[in-house]
Amino acid sequence: MTRLSVEMLAADAVEPITSAGHAQLGIAVLAGIAVIVLLITRFRLHAFLALTIGSLALGAFAGAPLDKAIASFTAGLGSTVAGVGVLIALGAILGKLLADSGGADQIVDTILAKAGGRSMPWAMVLIASVIGLPLFFEVGIVLLIPVVLMVAKRGNYSLMRIGVPALAGLSVMHALIPPHPGPLAAIDTVKANLGLTLALGILVAVPTVIIAGPLFSRFAARWVDVPAPDRMIPQRPSEDLEKRPGFGVTVATIMLPVAMMLSKALVDIVVDDPTHLVQRVFDVVGSPLIALLAAVIVGMFTLGRPAGFSKERISGAVEKGLMPIAGILLIVGAGGGFKQTLIDSGVGQMILEISKDWSIPALLLAWLIAVAIRLATGSATVATISAAGLAAPLAADMSTTHTALLVLAIGAGSVFFSHVNDAGFWLVKEYFGLDVGQTVKTWSVMETIISVVGGGVVLLLSLVI
Repeated sequence: MTRLSVEMLAADAVEPITSAGHAQLGIAVLAGIAVIVLLITRFRLHAFLALTIGSLALGAFAGAPLDKAIASFTAGLGSTVAGVGVLIALGAILGKLLADSGGADQIVDTILAKAGGRSMPWAMVLIASVIGLPLFFEVGIVLLIPVVLMVAKRGNYSLMRIGVPALAGLSVMHALIPPHPGPLAAIDTVKANLGLTLALGILVAVPTVIIAGPLFSRFAARWVDVPAPDRMIPQRPSEDLEKRPGFGVTVATIMLPVAMMLSKALVDIVVDDPTHLVQRVFDVVGSPLIALLAAVIVGMFTLGRPAGFSKERISGAVEKGLMPIAGILLIVGAGGGFKQTLIDSGVGQMILEISKDWSIPALLLAWLIAVAIRLATGSATVATISAAGLAAPLAADMSTTHTALLVLAIGAGSVFFSHVNDAGFWLVKEYFGLDVGQTVKTWSVMETIISVVGGGVVLLLSLVI
């Protein structure tokens, strides 16, 4: 167990910062979430500030001394950033190298050259899933939607038939697969095994993305029949086409951290001896920090050099990759602060005490908590981190496998019904040239399908493994 995990366990074990009863704590949670929702939706306040103020409001409504509420928030922010901040940064650098080198374009063009007709929606979901592994959701949208628009326009395809599978691939990766911020933070919070969560996440993702992507896109195309907006279709410069890394080496670079983390999970199962040399080696090799760091270093040579990047250009790409994630890091950190305030106020223990006599499965309860926070705040990452903090006590008596499934249940719930308080809703609306109603019929319904199918598959897996 890492020093960070020990410290977090110790922090979780301290006496609550308030003596409030269950009723007051319940009201405090609702009030804290209401403050966050109001600040984000009504006053358009940045999510970092809204989460900070909401955390303090939660402590105040719970009757906690202000200094203790502040200490809980800052401790949670610090531990969350320490746990996932470096991983988010490495993922951002890898994504930037992938985009700037033309590696992403190479993957897209290679797959599209071999696909056509009815297979095109399946090609789009494959592209989005592969590219979505190292990229944040918003970055993936910005990267892939122009490609979707070009394919729809040049191939005379229905925009929704092509676009929905791509969005589904990105969203499923974002919700279920580390190293995306939400799953990583949830894994850290409930003390799940990262490699096992990754392996089970891929298992859950496959049927989920098929149903929410290529299959649902048939109905979405009938409900909303709109052409690709000309103003959003980019013209890619032809001079960049000769300076791309190869398809195989690009895919291998993207899959390297996934393979390293999965190898650790496999060795943990086969060897199952923490003192064994092989397992100790793979504990290092398969750690997310080493896996992503290795992918970044390899990517500098396999992506940057074939594209003709000088050392200065590679250094610049790294710097530019880090710049946009400041907001993401702060939001994730503030979500961790909100989570720790919930825990230190005794809310997690309250949920455990209230739910222990319920007949509802713990995984379903965690999914419902994430759904409620998602609908309220509009952020999948905030919903995942907050729900993980609330559901963490439920993992105390779970097996390693079911703890990983708990993370996936929370991740599935975190994408339920995106609507007007979600930045992704407006991003999709503007890129595709839709009105609000059309966006609800396509994007919002697709997100709900991902949430319900993903949660259902998790529950089914919990019965058989």
